[in-house]
Amino acid sequence: MTSSVVLRRPPCPPFTEETARAKVKAAEDAWNTCNPDVVALAYTEDSEWRNRSDFLKGRAAIKEFLCRKWENELDYHLMKELWAFTGNHIAVRFECEWHDQANNWYRTHGNELWEFDDNGLMCRRDMSGNDIPILEEERRHRPPTCL
Repeated sequence: MTSSVVLRRPPCPPFTEETARAKVKAAEDAWNTCNPDVVALAYTEDSEWRNRSDFLKGRAAIKEFLCRKWENELDYHLMKELWAFTGNHIAVRFECEWHDQANNWYRTHGNELWEFDDNGLMCRRDMSGNDIPILEEERRHRPPTCL
């Protein structure tokens, strides 16, 4: 007999303003680790993603995507802000800054729509974003570098 472990990622829906803000902050903190293993655990095994023009299905595909992302988006730092929430859905706006291998800096602005299962794992993420070239001295976020 095999036992399966059910992951829980509190806070769980239905969300209040307080728990929605906590969920957004937890996501921001996880993404700022730039660690695909840490970030991927917030998603269901069969989570569906739209990240710009990429469509992904499953935690393994999400982890692979994040590995590629942070190989190219260096010194990445993200800010997320609660936009709206209801039941098991949260909408956020985000802004992140990063540079490529040639040290060209970018600020990415966008919105995300999240849907959660009863255990607080994200089962759907739709992201739209735009990259704006910036000068290094125009950065608004100067956190510690990702490890």
